[in-house]
Amino acid sequence: MRGTGKADVFVMLAHPVAHAKSPGMFNALMEKENLDSLMVPVTCLPEDFDTFWAGLTAMENLKGMIISVPFKQRVFEKCATAHPRAARVGAANTVVRGADGQWHADNFDGVGFMDGLAQAGIDVAGRRVLQVGAGGAGASLAYCLAEAGAAAVTISDTNKTRAEDLARLVAQTFPDCALHDGAPDPEGHDLVINATPMGLHADDPLPLEVSRLKPDMIVVDIIMDPVETPLLRYAKELGCRVQYGQPMMDCQMKAMSECLNVLNGPKR
Repeated sequence: MRGTGKADVFVMLAHPVAHAKSPGMFNALMEKENLDSLMVPVTCLPEDFDTFWAGLTAMENLKGMIISVPFKQRVFEKCATAHPRAARVGAANTVVRGADGQWHADNFDGVGFMDGLAQAGIDVAGRRVLQVGAGGAGASLAYCLAEAGAAAVTISDTNKTRAEDLARLVAQTFPDCALHDGAPDPEGHDLVINATPMGLHADDPLPLEVSRLKPDMIVVDIIMDPVETPLLRYAKELGCRVQYGQPMMDCQMKAMSECLNVLNGPKR
């Protein structure tokens, strides 16, 4: 029997959480490995976060969490320590409880994204990139794109100040990459990335000016559900090479499992 009183418990925190794939993926892994562990999707209103976090921290058998929108920055602020890749973006998508009971933050958004591109044979080095979205995931991606040798990265966001700040901070760390904020216009770019939630819902607006896409561009969307967002459908019909969101999650999952020490949980 799985999920006994001895089980290690993990949670996936997001709002909303219904679209989250992590609980199903991790529970399937735990079942395959015959582990007495489980991951539970949880949510709360953003204004109730502090109260909710106190309750999560009080759970003695809660070993770790996967964090998604809109809580990545707020969870990071609650952690006692952080991996440098989480610290540089000020956001966590994975947290694990230490032996002292305190939380340690990490961020595998950029790691999973870059590993997913590499598995598809897409090399970022020397490319001119348009990234739409400068939030928690977008910040992690921007640093990793610059670190991987992108020639230039244009960061676009509905919050212009956030895009400006992210471009400036990444440029300080990776001065060889030309970073600046700009409009969501693909013209002049080789690689186009949607790092926003736009596309999760059928009535969402398109995240960028799709009429400016060209068939020789690579278009990537980090959204997993739906598998083919309106952006990717348009790009595919135009003849662009497209990359779906699932590879990013698949690649993150291995790193998250190691961080959370999932595979060393109690056996059934």
